[in-house]
Amino acid sequence: MKAIQVNKVGGELKLVDLEIPKPQAGWVRIKVRACGVCHSDSMMVTGEMPASAYPRIPGHEVAGEIDALGEGVNAWKIGQPVGVGWYGGHCGECVACRRGNFINCRVGKISGFTQDGGYAEYMVTPAQAPALIPDGLAFEDAGPLMCAGVTTYNALRHSGARPGDLVGIQAIGGLGHLAVQFASRAGYRTVAISRGKDSADLAQKLGAHAYLDSQAVDVAAELQKMGGAKVILTTVPNGKAMSAMIEGLGDEGRLMVVGAAGDPIEVAPYQLLGRQRSIQGWASGIASDSEDTMNFAARTGVKPMIETYPLEQAPEAYARMMSGKATFRVVLKIS
Repeated sequence: MKAIQVNKVGGELKLVDLEIPKPQAGWVRIKVRACGVCHSDSMMVTGEMPASAYPRIPGHEVAGEIDALGEGVNAWKIGQPVGVGWYGGHCGECVACRRGNFINCRVGKISGFTQDGGYAEYMVTPAQAPALIPDGLAFEDAGPLMCAGVTTYNALRHSGARPGDLVGIQAIGGLGHLAVQFASRAGYRTVAISRGKDSADLAQKLGAHAYLDSQAVDVAAELQKMGGAKVILTTVPNGKAMSAMIEGLGDEGRLMVVGAAGDPIEVAPYQLLGRQRSIQGWASGIASDSEDTMNFAARTGVKPMIETYPLEQAPEAYARMMSGKATFRVVLKIS
């Protein structure tokens, strides 16, 4: 099979020929049809979150078909369409698992990091990991829902917001353009927040009920005029920009953080105490969360905006993603 490998920390993405892997007991093999190119893939490439071993095949926004079953696997059938995200199985016994934190499970698998991912024609993964793709959802659309989709959908549905509540989405990018769609279709009074006038039309197209240009207005003050946000989902990778949203929260409002910023969020205790505000981080989900995300998307018409590349052009696709110029998700289509 053809695959893209990274041989070491800081290494290049290289096209290689490998033997098609065989699934061990309790695992399945997937014939990959599409794989999103996510910014988180760069953490393995740069060593910010290194692979368990190199060389490693990146990719945790995988969509394809069950191709082979390992011994003892009865839950899946050959030919079923499935997606695989960060989640690659867990032990179910350690403290992390009991707290629902599969990423820190002592034996947990993470596609593209602790096991080979989807920048390849085939991949193997524990039978716990796949999520069934519903009818009508194309492979290239399902891929980004395995990370950007499940992260934003899952964060919103666990945020405490209810239909009719004011919900802000900060930044209309790879995560935010999906979050706006999820929020509006879930019945929230959705306010899209971004920089510049150019995003106003896009925000309306995605379903936002209002748009706030952070370069032209005091966003927090405008949100307070609307009654204060029950939730602000911040997808921007900038702690200072996140900090500016706190005063836009209403009573018992919550800042849901899914943007992976490296600098701190700054907040004075009184900003939280008086109105009982809170800040919470959220990351991804397990296979059932991914299935819920895809089913909701298929029913309501949520669709990622994507640019596609063949597997052989993965280095160019990765560079396009890293440039920040992609609109909005980059996806490898694999024949």
